[in-house]
Amino acid sequence: PFQVVGGKVKKPGKRGRKPAKIDLKAKLERSRQSARECRARKKLRYQYLEELVSSRERAICALREELEMYKQWCMAMDQGKIPSEIKALLTGEEQGKAQQNSSKLAKAGKTDTNSSNP
Repeated sequence: PFQVVGGKVKKPGKRGRKPAKIDLKAKLERSRQSARECRARKKLRYQYLEELVSSRERAICALREELEMYKQWCMAMDQGKIPSEIKALLTGEEQGKAQQNSSKLAKAGKTDTNSSNP
């Protein structure tokens, strides 16, 4: 059942691929192409990560500025001063509430007139 070829014992019906003659130039070219694609993917990945970092850094700066503004407002209110921005917010909210209430009344009036007319 065993065959001796060139000093080596060869089993009949051996599984697996036979070492076919591979075109070495084609194999090298495939390897080079794969390496080029890998480098391109890596470059894109690093660009994406750098953009992500810079956008997060901008967001952090904006939040720090906002925090500093709120700190200034708190310090001013501790001294008994109401910052103009807060006054504007408060009067804007009051005007907004008044507008909401008037629009609610107008809507309620419309629904009442609609319900009374069959």
